[in-house]
Amino acid sequence: MATPALVVKVTAGRDDAERCNQALTVAAAAVASGVPVSLWLAGEAAWLALPGRAGEVALAHATPAGDLLGAVLAGGTVTVCTQCAARRGIGEADVLTGIRIAGAATFLAEVMADGARALVY
Repeated sequence: MATPALVVKVTAGRDDAERCNQALTVAAAAVASGVPVSLWLAGEAAWLALPGRAGEVALAHATPAGDLLGAVLAGGTVTVCTQCAARRGIGEADVLTGIRIAGAATFLAEVMADGARALVY
């Protein structure tokens, strides 16, 4: 993927389905529009990296979180915060194919890239 033009960091999962879905919707809409996107899963959103977990985020009148995450995976990058994964016992072998685990230095490099914009949910 090219240097991300949009970096979206989401810290909510099932604990705040509306905020989680908003972040995933923005990221998926950007991918559909041809914008290079990097989605970061931190805090409770780290659980979304595990198979089937995005499907547990239910929100009325919204595109299912699993579909949105799949759209971002198909056209952008998805990363789980290293510390967030470690606190939850999530390793590289646990996450969906195509999702990486990386830390703050990688996040900082992405948000500081020329032309990048960052959103945090």
